[in-house]
Amino acid sequence: MKKQLKPSTMLAPVPACMVSCKRGDEPANIITIAWTGICNSDPAMAYISVRKSRYSHSIIKESGEFVINMPSSKMVWETDWCGVKSGRDVDKFKKCKLKEEPSNVVSAPGIKGCPVSIECKVVNIIELGSHDMFLGEIVSVNVDECIIDDKGAVHIEDANLIAYSHGDYYGMTKYLGFHGCSVAKKQNVKRGKAKAAVKQNEQRKKK
Repeated sequence: MKKQLKPSTMLAPVPACMVSCKRGDEPANIITIAWTGICNSDPAMAYISVRKSRYSHSIIKESGEFVINMPSSKMVWETDWCGVKSGRDVDKFKKCKLKEEPSNVVSAPGIKGCPVSIECKVVNIIELGSHDMFLGEIVSVNVDECIIDDKGAVHIEDANLIAYSHGDYYGMTKYLGFHGCSVAKKQNVKRGKAKAAVKQNEQRKKK
């Protein structure tokens, strides 16, 4: 039986991302964002929601660009620190000993060490209340070669990304299945990990 609670930001887990931005000749800044995700596939688009009071809000609004950097679990300290400190008071790249990584399309840098960096150009800003939602068209996706196999497939599971759930961070390491595993048949599955998921599915059907 479920208990009804008041409306809140209950949806979890969500990704913990380090969003980098830059305005003119000012030092680049980082804001940690958990309220982010994909909102369209063609063209590829993502969003981030930022409070108006945050230092990065005006930077992103004026520059029209941002980079969503997806950190690995070994960067959880830096991820958290960049979320609780303000770029008005400190250079987060220097304080966290992070290195800027040149982007391919936008002027804002990526963050070296993050397995994935997604460059976005702002196409719309939606005022929602406590936050403004920046809708961005994804103009470049940059992935570390170490999680790309010799056939060009990206193994995001090897990046050990961070998930955020109501104040806590979690590493994402356990493989549970693949899209379509609930209906896949053995003869149509090639990957070893997928075979295990199919086997689990068949066992469920027998119960």
